[in-house]
Amino acid sequence: MSAPVPGSGIYLVANSTSTAGRPLATIVAEAVAARVGTIQLRCKDLSAREFLAEAAACAEHTAGRALLLLNDRVDVYLAARAAGIRVDGVHIGQKDLPAELVRSLIGPDAVLGLSASTEDHFAAVAELPAGTIDYLGTGAVRATPTKKDHPTPLGFPGLASLISRAPLPCVAIGGLGSGDAADAHTAGAIGMAVVRAICSAAEPRDSAAALVQEWTRAARTETA
Repeated sequence: MSAPVPGSGIYLVANSTSTAGRPLATIVAEAVAARVGTIQLRCKDLSAREFLAEAAACAEHTAGRALLLLNDRVDVYLAARAAGIRVDGVHIGQKDLPAELVRSLIGPDAVLGLSASTEDHFAAVAELPAGTIDYLGTGAVRATPTKKDHPTPLGFPGLASLISRAPLPCVAIGGLGSGDAADAHTAGAIGMAVVRAICSAAEPRDSAAALVQEWTRAARTETA
């Protein structure tokens, strides 16, 4: 199969504190079975050793089927690669290591995503060497309890306005779930990041499949 476009379609942020007590790898397996193409592991509550173990468990389900990105922890990504674990890249925020430095550490073939939610962020990205960043996580569209320090919510009109000036493809983020795919796609996003809509769902695979179908319908309608 061809490699997924980083961030395109439904993008699961697999948050270790949002699984309703279920193993994170179980949630990831269900999402991948439903054809979610990008998985980002966010494990703020775990040590580096624990995060590495989660990456190894999740990679058993994503390898060759979905992109597996690690949130923030470049050290864990490098350790995973050294251990032979199939991880595909990292996603960093504005307060993490500088993007150019991260790119130099992870190499040219890894995926690197960056949270960028203002025109100033976009301007800084535009000054980076080509190929430094692969996609931008842009929002928050709505307030969300899974990220306490989220930017001021944009709503979909604000998201569309911001994406229209983005230097790179954007993934919509922030409080998104069922019923939002059409608006996110119309706003210009290449993908829609979700957390609780899959992680906290009673049936994660069914919820993920419904979201994938919703995004597919939105994309088809837009191009019809």
